Amino acid sequence: MNAPGWQESRLKRLQVAAIAAIGYPLIALLGLTLRLRVEGREHLDAVTLSDQPFILSVWHGRILPLSWFFRRRGLVVITSQNFDGEWIARIIARLGYGTARGSTSSNARAALHQMVREIRAGRSTAFTLDGPRGPALEAKPGAVWLASATGAPLLPAHAEAERYWVLKSWDRTQIPKPFSRVAVVVGAPLAVSRRLSDDEMEHQRQALESALEALRRRACALANEEA
Repeated sequence: MNAPGWQESRLKRLQVAAIAAIGYPLIALLGLTLRLRVEGREHLDAVTLSDQPFILSVWHGRILPLSWFFRRRGLVVITSQNFDGEWIARIIARLGYGTARGSTSSNARAALHQMVREIRAGRSTAFTLDGPRGPALEAKPGAVWLASATGAPLLPAHAEAERYWVLKSWDRTQIPKPFSRVAVVVGAPLAVSRRLSDDEMEHQRQALESALEALRRRACALANEEA
């Protein structure tokens, strides 16, 4: 397999190394200041104690606080092989995540089949439902297909910060401000039947999207609730 184009540039390789070297300490320092308020931890504990792989299902715009909360659990995520994907992979590896290199936009089938192999090997995965390019808060069918193909349950989760910055990106990425309260809400696992029809797949996709919307509303309420 040919190396990605960015690897042919020494400057790009240095930039990747520099971003990763700076990015991880900044995320870790920010994470240590956050005051997490967690609801639904029993759902995470239940799937963890069952020793059954699960598929963490989140919105792309809340990657930062959720990556911090779910760190050190060995979750496998898809990262692209381009310039941005490389520095992201290096940072999340230091947060204790595994990576499956690919892209759900340019090579969706290969990326999803790599995730199937990870789950069958006993490793849980994390999936940004509306990534990598949106539309925001619209679940694509990939996570449901993965659950149907493997029997792994979907575990929806959402996070909202009390105080935050918002990036001008398609997903309106939220970056919690230091020392702010962050509400993390984990939903009940969603079981998905094997070999779903197209109509059943769409029904499950809508159910997952609805579950995430309910978690979003609850997290917003918790984040802004008086302590």
